[in-house]
Amino acid sequence: MNQTNVSQTVLDRLAGEWDSLTPEAQKAARYVLENPADVGVSTVREIAEAANVKPNTFVRMARQVGFDGYEDFRAPFREAIRQGGVSFPDRARWLQGISRSGELGGLYADMIGSAVRNIEETFATISADDLKAAAEAIWSSRQVFTLGVGVNNANARNFTYLASTGMTQFHAIPRPGSTAVDDLAWADGRDVLIAMTCKPYRTEVIEAVQIAREQGVTVIGISDSPASPIILAAQHGFTVAVDTPQFFPSSVSTIALLETLLSFVISVASDEIVERVEKFHLRRHQLGIYQEDR
Repeated sequence: MNQTNVSQTVLDRLAGEWDSLTPEAQKAARYVLENPADVGVSTVREIAEAANVKPNTFVRMARQVGFDGYEDFRAPFREAIRQGGVSFPDRARWLQGISRSGELGGLYADMIGSAVRNIEETFATISADDLKAAAEAIWSSRQVFTLGVGVNNANARNFTYLASTGMTQFHAIPRPGSTAVDDLAWADGRDVLIAMTCKPYRTEVIEAVQIAREQGVTVIGISDSPASPIILAAQHGFTVAVDTPQFFPSSVSTIALLETLLSFVISVASDEIVERVEKFHLRRHQLGIYQEDR
């Protein structure tokens, strides 16, 4: 049972126990039933003030319906927020609560908030049709080159690793001891280049994209601005939000986009890919790569 259903079960229990509650506890329960999103983001004092009752009333109400106290009662609602079961404004209030929790609470809340916001802003600008078109280009290609340098090199290699469990001819570039333009030397119109870079844009990635286009390669560009040189040069361009309170750009939305793109590739692929994935993992089991349950 997911956490959203768990919090609904708590509400059902509260309604079922209504007649056994004191009048003051009923006031608290009424507020919860009418404003369930407030439970996960409010302290007992905050929610008591909103309901116009004393904090102890919420504690007694929680105990009357089988919980140890308000914090125990609130736990399913907080988890529903973490699982995305409420709207962003309510998550924002949850983050504000974290920011008041201690010395590093503000940084913690800022990092979580930026990660959530980056993903939401990224996918708000991308349609399923755009992803499907890029996925079909990947699946129908001869070879796929995934290019990233710096932190995006790890993102490129992670995407290539995941793809390799079901598909062949995926290459993360630049290869060790090579350059991206050399790795693309024999690429042509049958191939796809997935390139990624964010401000400040890396020269070698821009040059590789330009050369790939000259060779007829289909380019999928991932960057932090629709005006990015690799987005402007790409047949399929995706803009990711990378803001963060820290000095480095966030990779959260880039990774989420790549994982989603790969899921679309699998969706548009032939049934053969399912057999490949099963064979790949069966081989790992046979070779003892996985620790078997005992």
